[in-house]
Order: sequence, then structure tokens, then C-alpha cells
Amino acid sequence: MSIKLHIKKGDSVRVIAGDSKNQEGKVLSVDRTKNRAIVEGVNTVSKHTKPSTKSPQGGIVKKEASVDLSNLMLIEPGTGKVTRTGRKLDEKTNKSVRYSKKTGEIIK
Repeated sequence: MSIKLHIKKGDSVRVIAGDSKNQEGKVLSVDRTKNRAIVEGVNTVSKHTKPSTKSPQGGIVKKEASVDLSNLMLIEPGTGKVTRTGRKLDEKTNKSVRYSKKTGEIIK
């Protein structure tokens, strides 16, 4: 059984704690086992790489590191403000859906 999270791949999120506080970006991937997500343009680190066939030059590469899910808040698509999310049963499809606790609207 998979764990239901408040954030999915493709969501727009804002960082609410840590070094990257108040930065916004799109979720690129979510690691369910470690409760972490990689967000576009947030928490960038410098990685030193040796020359290889993939990168013949080598050198320092900037890439995004993961952020804990507890430090992320979903940005509501309509309003652009952060919101807490909840889960409820959709009457039409009989499936669990995410909804905004501020407005009560279903988040796709």
C-alpha cells in the first residue's frame, strides 16, 4: 500500500523552512521512502565531477538536492497562495482526492 502524500510530482510548492526559505519551484521527483522531494531551482548544491565520457571536461556542476516534505507547502493553482491540504472521498469517482483547506476546492 502506498503512502498518500500532500505533495505530488508536478506541483508548485514553496519552501517554508531551511536555507532555501521562501523559494518557489516545481516538484521534479518525490522519494516516498525518505520523505523527500527534489524541487526545481531550490536547494542547489555544487557537485565536483571527474572527467568522463559523459562530461569530458569534468569540473563543478550545480544541481538540486532534495528537501524534506515537511518543509514544503503547496501553492494553490488558482490563487497563488500557500495552503494546507486534506483528503476526502470524491462522490463522483469514489476515490480519495486532495483538497485545499483554505478554499475547499479539489486540487488536481
